[in-house]
Amino acid sequence: MKKRVRSSVRPTSPLVKAPLRIGALDAVAVVGELRQMHEDAEDPDVERMPADDELFGALLYAEKHAQALSTRSPEVRRSAALKRVQLWEYLREQAEVHQARAVDDARSAGAQWIQLAPTLAVGAPSAAYNKAKRLKAAELVDETPRANPVRRTPEAVLKAERRHALEQAAERRAQQEAQQRHALMVPVAARLLEHRESLVRDDDVDYWLEEIEAVLPHCRTPLQMVSLNRYLDAALRALTKLEKESAGSVALTEEARLAVDAAVELQQR
Repeated sequence: MKKRVRSSVRPTSPLVKAPLRIGALDAVAVVGELRQMHEDAEDPDVERMPADDELFGALLYAEKHAQALSTRSPEVRRSAALKRVQLWEYLREQAEVHQARAVDDARSAGAQWIQLAPTLAVGAPSAAYNKAKRLKAAELVDETPRANPVRRTPEAVLKAERRHALEQAAERRAQQEAQQRHALMVPVAARLLEHRESLVRDDDVDYWLEEIEAVLPHCRTPLQMVSLNRYLDAALRALTKLEKESAGSVALTEEARLAVDAAVELQQR
């Protein structure tokens, strides 16, 4: 008997063919379409069908009352059945995501893998760990250009989780740096406004200083912080342009010069 060749595919590698998923779906609208089919077929019990947003109950009703569509054409019955198949697949995908989150919450609350084994319908702690990682793959994506779902192996999920953790850490650092920079920018911008009468100005400089003045007292949101940085940068560019044109300093006093220098130093960081 010919010996089976072991696969050379690494467990962390993405699948050769991207796994298909229902993904985003307006399930409420699809349930509404099913309801309309039952109403058109004059299903006598259709008023007992659960609300459109009660997906599980609505699917059970449609399954139990499938015969109510027997008076309709084969195309209608086929369409109704296909919608049920689609909705069950969607529900299964959603169940994986929410079950994975429940496992995370259980682990955060101190649950051991041996305790999770029976709740995940497996027979050993290692099997519970592996199943939890496979569930986690439902809400992770790999590093391929199209960002496909992660291969359903514990190794691939661990690799994706580490990558996501690094990305989140980098994002947190960027946010902290932006907050720190903003904390420095507010007094620098305020100081520049305080000494604006001691600056050589033109329409451009006045415009950007007025923009700074408008946003500075209410600078709380990330968008406002970005705007303040952009306005300060634009004001400095306008002041630099004036200096080049006049071949002299735009600061008429020592305090104004220090204010401009502080703003330039901050923007160069």
